[in-house]
Amino acid sequence: MSTPENSRFAFGANWRRYAKELDEAAIRQAEMSVCSLLAIDNLKGRSFLDVGSGSGLFSLAARRLGASVLSFDYDPESVAVTESLRARYDSDNPSWRIERGSALDADYLAGLGPFDIVYAWGVLHHTGDMWTALGNVAGNVAPNGTLVIAIYNDQGTASRRWVWIKRTYNRLPKSLRFVVLWPAFLRLWGPRIIRDILAGRGFSAWRDYHRERGMSPWRDVVDWVGGWPFEVATPDAIIAFFVKRGLTLARSKTVGRGHGCNEFVFRRT
Repeated sequence: MSTPENSRFAFGANWRRYAKELDEAAIRQAEMSVCSLLAIDNLKGRSFLDVGSGSGLFSLAARRLGASVLSFDYDPESVAVTESLRARYDSDNPSWRIERGSALDADYLAGLGPFDIVYAWGVLHHTGDMWTALGNVAGNVAPNGTLVIAIYNDQGTASRRWVWIKRTYNRLPKSLRFVVLWPAFLRLWGPRIIRDILAGRGFSAWRDYHRERGMSPWRDVVDWVGGWPFEVATPDAIIAFFVKRGLTLARSKTVGRGHGCNEFVFRRT
């Protein structure tokens, strides 16, 4: 499935706005998220491939944990945001390389070689050809290496509804996108905020979301509503796909029937 460039969501522009809000607390939270996901204390001596680096936050987290990092993204503005983050926090360290590349370019990925950790959290469902991208990045996992994948959950009819919402958002002039964005925001966050207020917890769900991975809940809403291309998969489909490619599931975290990403950690033995 190919997607015309003028119909793609401006992921990089959204990440640029997020990066302006980035603080030390968010970076530390991203580090803890990586450690928890990989069940490790540090990444010293490890190589880390950040597929679709976005803001560069998790590349920075990996660097601070001791990894040598290669970040790439298809969106030129995402590449620029990642570069600005490196300049701000890691002083152009040679242990952190940043490139523009595509997960759909098998030759590009093959040229990068193997990595101890291949990290593709919430990006490959936005390539326009998710299964090809998943197969390509699997080839970058070194022997005894780890693959981290997060892919949007297949909700059946609800997922098809989101396809319509996302297409509509991206076809509208920027000045009118609020007519899609705000109703979607209220649908996604309204019930949780109301429950917290009624229970006397204020905006705890909003604050906890920020703490979980160091991400901005508002920027993630914009990314979710506008994020096109958009594909989904069931957990069983993802697991079967990588088992056929010689990887073993180490752990997973799924969202049940809800929307959002199912997380998977695979090992190559």
